[in-house]
Amino acid sequence: MIVLLGALVAALAGSATAAESAFRRVVVARGLDAPVQVTAPRNEPRRLYVVEQRGTIRVIDRGKLRNGFFLDARNRITSGGEQGLLGLAFDPKYGTNRFVYVNFTDSNGDTRVVRYKTNGTRALPASARLLLRIDQPYGNHNGGGLAFGPDGFLYVGTGDGGSGGDPEDRAQNTQSLLGKMLRLDVRRAGSAPEIVALGLRNPWRYSFDRLTGDLYIGDVGQGDVEEVSYTPRVNDGLENYGWDLFEGSRRFEEKAAGSGELVFPIFEYGRNRGCSVVGGFVYRGKARPAERGRYTVGDYCSGIVWSFRVVAGKAEGVRTEPFRVSSLTSFGEDAAGELYATSHEGTVYRIT
Repeated sequence: MIVLLGALVAALAGSATAAESAFRRVVVARGLDAPVQVTAPRNEPRRLYVVEQRGTIRVIDRGKLRNGFFLDARNRITSGGEQGLLGLAFDPKYGTNRFVYVNFTDSNGDTRVVRYKTNGTRALPASARLLLRIDQPYGNHNGGGLAFGPDGFLYVGTGDGGSGGDPEDRAQNTQSLLGKMLRLDVRRAGSAPEIVALGLRNPWRYSFDRLTGDLYIGDVGQGDVEEVSYTPRVNDGLENYGWDLFEGSRRFEEKAAGSGELVFPIFEYGRNRGCSVVGGFVYRGKARPAERGRYTVGDYCSGIVWSFRVVAGKAEGVRTEPFRVSSLTSFGEDAAGELYATSHEGTVYRIT
């Protein structure tokens, strides 16, 4: 499953021209405050929810940015750098139970995953319930994503705790919740987090293919390699994505691996192409039928967006899209599976 950098550079050099590419960038809304995610529940086809790093969530309703906040948690949050309100997920049964889940760094800089109940218009502050708290030893590598898997569990990707080079070796240590992919059974009160994968450095954005249930993880690199890891829905159990033994497919430290099956990324690129990978989604919308099944991924620093398909566990047909998203922070899906992207500069785009 290793994609060597040389092979990737060749693929990028031969990628499709703008005329051949189907994806385009269209502005949906401007003037947001450092947006880091855009998403929507399946039962609301005309709404988008935009997470602002400072601790607020805004709603775009029928193409118009609504006044006021869906959630304002600024009094609970430390924001700035890699901290803030970082992730939002809607319960699979949101249409009936009105539960939403957020991931943020609290006033001490520690990770909290909190559930709110909403009235359909805004989250109710008094309904807040803490599901998970993880001490963060440093201010960076907080992960921040949330996503429901096809099994109904809430998946929480955590960074290795920060600093550089995972100095306390947390990512390979199953006694630590840092550097892991965790899952929570939010249907059961008091559910403890379960480690389903280890060896992550900073899984800023990850997603499940809404058709197949396969998991794609964009894991931010240390200094040389950015990577995308892939786990099919049917797999052999605990997986080890390699950090900090490996950065991408390159050896980083000589030491024994922790638990799990060691797997390598399906896509990686060097720092000459960017400096912070932003994992995306497999396109399952209707606007561009020829593009269904292509996974999108981009880079925060360069704004480059790529897409490819996964065939037999390998990235095939890697294509550089004919646009860039400056300060790209996240991709997202609406209720119908159409793709969007957020720029930290304040813009939400539709990738059409």
